[in-house]
Amino acid sequence: MKSKNSKRSIKTGNRVKIYTRTGDDGKTSLYGGTRVEKHNLRVVAFGTVDELNSVVGVLISHLEKEKKLSDFFHKIQSDLLSIGSHLALGKSDLVNIKGRDSEMEVLIDSIDEKLEPLKNFILPGGTKAASFSHLARSVCRRAEREVVRLYNTESNVDRLVLVYLNRLSDLFFETARYLNKMAKVKENVWLSTK
Repeated sequence: MKSKNSKRSIKTGNRVKIYTRTGDDGKTSLYGGTRVEKHNLRVVAFGTVDELNSVVGVLISHLEKEKKLSDFFHKIQSDLLSIGSHLALGKSDLVNIKGRDSEMEVLIDSIDEKLEPLKNFILPGGTKAASFSHLARSVCRRAEREVVRLYNTESNVDRLVLVYLNRLSDLFFETARYLNKMAKVKENVWLSTK
């Protein structure tokens, strides 16, 4: 039974309240109005992409001395909103992310040239910026897993999103290594116990 307060938006004077109360029953709306459970595969996928976008915002806030990276990650944030819209069945055609995987590869290669060859697994950490880049990488991998699950279940997920997230996680990894190197912070190598 719906209460008389469960409207799509609550208006007070000239302002619309941020809360709608429509999600109080554990459901949310996709684009087009379809109501689904908040644990629906699609909601989990675009919710994880949204979480990733927030982590990227925190990473950017620690990139004061790295304007090129900061500017690029601002583009990534816009891309992630488009991806989230696409996953929520929005009208986003993903035109703005086409070719971004190639841009990421160019950036990854340019960063990699400045780093020592990787010979061991490394532990996430180092500077705050590098640590947030590692966190972004792991959230990106989770987003990728959720999108793959959705992609394998439903037919309306563009494969471009899978490629994009896979490449993006690689970029976060290289960025973390680069930020530590620029700060002269040594990488912690994983010492396996054999």
